[in-house]
Amino acid sequence: MPRPGTGTEGMAASPSPDHLFGLRNSFYIGAYHAAITSSQSLPAHALSPDDLVERDALLYRSYIAIGSHQLVIGEIGPSAATPLQAVKLLAVYLSGDAGNRESVVSRLRELLSDAAVGTNPILRLMAGTVFMHERDYAEALKHTSSGGSMELLALNVQIYLQMNRTDHAEKQLRVMQQLDEDHTLTQLANAWIDLVMGGSKIQEAHLIFQDLSEKYPATCTILNGKALCSMHMGNFEDAEGLLLESLNKDAKDAETLANLTVCSLNLGKPATRYLNQLKLAQPDHALVKRMSSAADSFDRACQAMA
Repeated sequence: MPRPGTGTEGMAASPSPDHLFGLRNSFYIGAYHAAITSSQSLPAHALSPDDLVERDALLYRSYIAIGSHQLVIGEIGPSAATPLQAVKLLAVYLSGDAGNRESVVSRLRELLSDAAVGTNPILRLMAGTVFMHERDYAEALKHTSSGGSMELLALNVQIYLQMNRTDHAEKQLRVMQQLDEDHTLTQLANAWIDLVMGGSKIQEAHLIFQDLSEKYPATCTILNGKALCSMHMGNFEDAEGLLLESLNKDAKDAETLANLTVCSLNLGKPATRYLNQLKLAQPDHALVKRMSSAADSFDRACQAMA
């Protein structure tokens, strides 16, 4: 690639504008309503066929993120492009029916084995997300580990962190940093790893979320990140304020409700209401399962002592 100042800049064609940059960024930081508005205002005539598919995928993923699964399921028809079919499968999977989940996993396996479409990055991203929810991390990584997009690399970080393999997560982060150190997903992935590592890394995570909050509108994603940092540092009252602000933005946000449950317990405040709301919003959330398991263990211990 010619270096600036060599006199060859004019020989290269100007890069085409990235019409989806703002839409992607809104989605990454959790500004889902802004992403929906942005996607609908993009001029279709200015987008390539691939951009049109990605725009629609981000639009429908934003609807999934705000809980509008049925809208996505209803609007994406059987003739839609494979990436959009994959997004629809994610919506079906997250809509809550256990029987549907089995059929989604089966259909994803079929698509991934199809040589014509199996390498599509959006399909692999949706499949990786579903397999991560299934806790089938080996199957998820089978389809995501080769990368191909910043979102796939960021998903790899999440998967490795769930596997308690911080070392592999850091390797993925280094790849992201080499590609684009300032990318929003690179910054978020860095903060996720810092939160897991704890100690002095918490302050670094806090600085990342603080920087994001100064660049972008406060979203549940950013507010929860700042709140987690505060909780790690023992500042539970500050965390509670951030989480209540997040709750005002989305009363059904699962991470906000989970973090409010933990924060309230540490403050000696009632947490049952938040936990009950979490059970309604996301019954299979990790915190719900842990609390249920702890309650079952307590009941068994009481019965053994009776």
